[in-house]
Amino acid sequence: MDATVLVVFVFVYAGMMLGRIPHLALDRTGIALLGAIVLLAAGRITPEQAWASVDVSTIALLLGLMVVSAQFRLGGFYAHLTRRLGEWNLSPGAFLACLIACAGLLSAVLANDIVCLAMTPVLIQTCAHRRLDPVPFLLALACASNIGSAATLIGNPQNMLIGQTLSLSFPAYTAEAAVPVLLGLAVVWAVVYAQARGRWTKEIRPAEVAAPPFDRWQTGKGFVVLIVLIGLFLFSPFPREIVALGAAGWLLSSRRMASRKVLGLVDWQLLVLFAGLFVVHAVLVASGGLDAVMRALTLYGVDLERPAWLFGITAILSNLVSNVPAVMLLLPSSAHAWAGTILALSSTLAGNLFIVGSIANIIVVDQARLSNVTISWREHARVGIPVTVTTLALAALWLLVRIP
Repeated sequence: MDATVLVVFVFVYAGMMLGRIPHLALDRTGIALLGAIVLLAAGRITPEQAWASVDVSTIALLLGLMVVSAQFRLGGFYAHLTRRLGEWNLSPGAFLACLIACAGLLSAVLANDIVCLAMTPVLIQTCAHRRLDPVPFLLALACASNIGSAATLIGNPQNMLIGQTLSLSFPAYTAEAAVPVLLGLAVVWAVVYAQARGRWTKEIRPAEVAAPPFDRWQTGKGFVVLIVLIGLFLFSPFPREIVALGAAGWLLSSRRMASRKVLGLVDWQLLVLFAGLFVVHAVLVASGGLDAVMRALTLYGVDLERPAWLFGITAILSNLVSNVPAVMLLLPSSAHAWAGTILALSSTLAGNLFIVGSIANIIVVDQARLSNVTISWREHARVGIPVTVTTLALAALWLLVRIP
């Protein structure tokens, strides 16, 4: 294997694991982009080959769905829904159940990262108004959004990548994922309720965070587009990325909502992360490095063609380097008929283990800090570890029953 390619690969994946490079202000996106730049500068890939290595269909699907999610955020829907939940005369346990159900459902059809970004500050203010400790509800929001996003092939970035690369059927995947996802949401409620029971109340004074006012017209337009979008995903033969871009194009053609504001909510960092990783992986495959890694795993008895091994390795690797890089690394060797479902469920459910396991967790923790609410690693682990272990076990049992 080419030494330069090996060094860049180790550099990029070490960065994915650590989240940064010591003494440098590089985050995961910067690390992936820098790895691709080094490979280009070293002549290991040409600009034309680098461009061809980027899976444009996945990038297009991500972009289109981010625009749809941005429509709901700018229309004030997420904030309005969270406030309405808080206004209902519900016990803390019932409020928790409604929050989990809403977060899970929204994350299944809209980008879970934006759901967490929009709902977190309003949820904190709602809890403060009701004199509730916001931490249990924030942890439930993060866990439920991760689990709910596993229900479809558009709920999170790694599922989009898996669905596009393996050409998975949208309705077939959702039918298989529905049971472990619904059970997983119930697990989140049980774990959080058991830990917070009798300790719901707390006086807090969060920082005021402005949220977009609720716009019925813009929200209604977003729902019309979303319903048509899901219908086409389920029942039409059109490529998902074309459908998503068409929806984005229609929403951008607005007389009242500036396209600058909508595009400002697109997660360009994530799109660049994908592009950088696509280039790094293309060079790794071309150099024979990925084959060498797979051969080394085989020598130690690890066979990714076996569903159990693929499920376990995906869960472990997703917590080491984050779920998107893990999936990208494992996809080329995932030829089993159930590989897509295994990768999607395992990588997504594993994201609840630690704060750094998913972007949604990080968003909730960071947004909470801006509102003067601190969520420690210990607090997250007390919920995240039992939720992750239980949901992965339930998913494994379900797949064991389903896979012939």
